[in-house]
Amino acid sequence: MEKLTLIKVGGKIVEETDTLNSLLDDFVRLCGAKVLVHGGGRSATTVATQLGITTQMIDGRRVTDEAMLRVVTMVYGGLVNKQIVAGLQQRGLNALGLTGADMNYMLSEKRPAVPIDYGFVGDVKKVDGAALADLIAKNIVPVLAPLTHDGKGNLLNTNADTIAGEAAKALARYFDVTLVYCFEKKGVLLDETDENSVIPHLTENEFERLKAQNVIVGGMVPKLTNAFAALKAGVRAVVITKADDITKNVGTRIE
Repeated sequence: MEKLTLIKVGGKIVEETDTLNSLLDDFVRLCGAKVLVHGGGRSATTVATQLGITTQMIDGRRVTDEAMLRVVTMVYGGLVNKQIVAGLQQRGLNALGLTGADMNYMLSEKRPAVPIDYGFVGDVKKVDGAALADLIAKNIVPVLAPLTHDGKGNLLNTNADTIAGEAAKALARYFDVTLVYCFEKKGVLLDETDENSVIPHLTENEFERLKAQNVIVGGMVPKLTNAFAALKAGVRAVVITKADDITKNVGTRIE
């Protein structure tokens, strides 16, 4: 089975010219088939502020009312996504930017308003892995924005880590998939103040223990939850590492 690397990169990396260029240079050097999933939250907040739209976050997640939905659609599906696509074309990769509505590849339903009303936020229900695999077979690199749709004409803001995990699971039927979550740290840290306290290997039992001890907290919790779910669904390997290190065998390997 052909190898495929699916890279998920946070908005902080792709929103700065220098770090974006460095990431794309490394991404191009990856061997085999590949997919890129990106965030863009800081840019969305900046644009919203410029438009006089208030940003509301609950537990690190963006509340997406109708006005904010327009902003994230413009930023995620437009500005950030197309800058990445243009950068990959410049480097000789034939990339295609997609939201979940494009080719109907990722269908979601609006999250219930109870206990917290996040607005137009989607929980993924169906992924067309065959459609993505068909693009990849044509030597097209999918660049996935953190937007899905409900099949009823509504776009939905969807967590980029979830997009990456769900796409990886769907593609595992067609490829030998390695899912790489990359961000500003070297991996999952035992001590967030110590860059060198990387946990080289992490099992689910160890994750639950460290979570209970408040060693692993915040946004790393859903990232790791997605990682273990991906492994159970047939993804071969999940790695959490620094964006600068995606071509190296370093970081935290999820087992």
